[in-house]
Amino acid sequence: MRHLPYFCRGKVVKGFGRGSKELGIPTANFSEQVVESFPSDISTGIYYGWACVGNGDVHKMVLSIGWNPFYKNIKKSVETHIIHTFKEDFYGEILSIVITGYIRPERNFDSLEALISAIQEDIEEAKRQLDLPEHLKLKEDNFFHLREGKIVNRH
Repeated sequence: MRHLPYFCRGKVVKGFGRGSKELGIPTANFSEQVVESFPSDISTGIYYGWACVGNGDVHKMVLSIGWNPFYKNIKKSVETHIIHTFKEDFYGEILSIVITGYIRPERNFDSLEALISAIQEDIEEAKRQLDLPEHLKLKEDNFFHLREGKIVNRH
């Protein structure tokens, strides 16, 4: 994938409300403006990488880029599941991500259970991949040291 690694930063906004409630897999969502700033030719699908909220710790993450066919979204979204348990919501905070790898294309599912199962498999694959040295080194990237007021996307 020619766009990887891809660095992105933006404010966390309220999403569809499905991640935590319906799926039990909370996601942090970027605004439409941030989603539109992604390269137009980046493939939709499931990715993995690193994520940091504000100036907090850097955690493993899995990310969906696309229309979520199961839910028939009409707007493209970028939804990040940080593989960490947070004590509270962080809407309005700055989320910095580095997308390091691709897992699979997005697809539809016959049931909510099948979707949840696929997401759990994606999370396990992300954990395995991010333990590899070529991905682990990006956890320490200077990009995660947030300087106040600086919101940029780069790759």
